[in-house]
Amino acid sequence: MHFRRLSAGAWILRCALAFAGAGLALGPSAVRADVPGLDYAGLLRSRDLTPFGFLRLDMRPAHAVAAAPGDWAVEAELAYQNTWALSRTVEKYLDRQPRHVLGSADAQAIQALPGENYLVDLELAQLDLTFHTKLTPHWGAYLVTSAASYQGGFLDSAIESFHDAFGFTTFGRKGAARNRVNILFNLKSAQETYFGPPTRGGLLDPTLGLRYTVFEAPSRWNLVLEVATKIPVLGTRRLLSTGREDTGLQASWQRFWERRALFASLSAVYYRGGNDLIPTRPQLVPTLVVGIEQRITARTHVILQGYSSPSVYSRRETNLDDLLKEKYQLSLGINHLKGRGLIRFAITENLQNVNNTPDIGFQLGWAYSPAISWTGT
Repeated sequence: MHFRRLSAGAWILRCALAFAGAGLALGPSAVRADVPGLDYAGLLRSRDLTPFGFLRLDMRPAHAVAAAPGDWAVEAELAYQNTWALSRTVEKYLDRQPRHVLGSADAQAIQALPGENYLVDLELAQLDLTFHTKLTPHWGAYLVTSAASYQGGFLDSAIESFHDAFGFTTFGRKGAARNRVNILFNLKSAQETYFGPPTRGGLLDPTLGLRYTVFEAPSRWNLVLEVATKIPVLGTRRLLSTGREDTGLQASWQRFWERRALFASLSAVYYRGGNDLIPTRPQLVPTLVVGIEQRITARTHVILQGYSSPSVYSRRETNLDDLLKEKYQLSLGINHLKGRGLIRFAITENLQNVNNTPDIGFQLGWAYSPAISWTGT
């Protein structure tokens, strides 16, 4: 979906004021120091699903569950997103077309348009399986294995209906057939055209990480430090692996109150570049994720979080501002704690720069550990 454009500074300022206000409203007296961890799950664990830079390592925000040495956990996260991203000139071209299946004539017409142009129309599903183990009171390790699937999907009609109902522009969607894969690049460093997925999907590079928690059983706040690496075990594969290792560091601050918790994760990933779709150079990519988790009942919580990360492209690859701007995404989710596990559902929407991130995404997660015992009733 595309909403009316907000200023990046205004969005960041509103988030900062909201989180600061929440913290001041609670105050230290609301802390339950007698309950370690306070049964919060923490930030949503899904990664950024943007096709532009999707194959690089993206640190998952740290969870907030306290564990003892020898404890283990497994979590599964299924994410699904719809991307419709295009340059302004291609949008104008499609606005003049009747709905039709894009083909070679459209590719030639787009290549003949002035300047650089692109269109990315697809839906992407990713399944993450993460295995955690606590090694010592402060150290833990995890392994993330993933698979992805590219397809035309089924969300185009619903998104168009939403736009029509609220009077939003469809950004040229009505000039292309629904539920198909269309990838066209006519940039300085790329000439790629696909009518259909260049790959149906497959296994992604696994991620191996180490986690250090400052407090063994936090009651008021915690600091979690992580280091992780993405390992290209199967080599370079189109839209599945860059064939290069990426390494990242992350620091996550967690603050707990009786009915609310605040989180902030700052990471830096050394991305070694890639040659998929648009060739990219090695670079350091920072990411900021902030969020608030609110108790609705003892076992059901709501979480709101924002994501910000710069583009992996520079003027060397393209002069199109849409591909050079930062990525902003907002997620709203619900956690339900049950027995020794957690069930989570969330929706993610792009903000501000709507042509460099997915229109909308959904996440369905499940986590289980025999060591978990939620204290809420």
